[in-house]
Amino acid sequence: LSKISASTGIDSRALRGYADAAVALKDQQPACKLGWATLAAIGAIESGHGTHGESSLTADGRSTVAIIGPALNGQGGYAAIRPSAEATTRHGDAQWDRAVGPFQFIGDTWERWQSDGDGDGDADPNDIDDAALAAGRYLCASGADLSTGNGWRAAVFSYNHSDEYVENVLAVANAYAK
Repeated sequence: LSKISASTGIDSRALRGYADAAVALKDQQPACKLGWATLAAIGAIESGHGTHGESSLTADGRSTVAIIGPALNGQGGYAAIRPSAEATTRHGDAQWDRAVGPFQFIGDTWERWQSDGDGDGDADPNDIDDAALAAGRYLCASGADLSTGNGWRAAVFSYNHSDEYVENVLAVANAYAK
């Protein structure tokens, strides 16, 4: 782990979250074939591996400062999304939903795919282990083989409906995989 951390520049705590999620998914959904590098690329793009702003990851994988995205109020290219009560509890905005955590989950998506990746009894979108496993489950939901170009692209596009985003994730994932 330390060798890969040194060669990729990914903090070893984040890297462990990505690797553990990929191993869990290999057991849970073997046909998916999601690699750690895809999770790491999404984690890099969404939050700098849980270090966006003033945040860093603690030894247990939680962000020291909650990573909360902008209000999804229909402005600035964002959809207008009203939060559920559960989402409001996570980000504090009762009027507009906001993406939360290292993988930037919006409320409804987290509520559907939430996972307890570290087995501590708490599914927390601000925990790299939980968020990485939830993101992996989301990416594997189509049932496609993510080791194929078409399967991988469709899964990443479902995560963020942007061709530019898919290309960015591809470039970062390929750099990590090298």
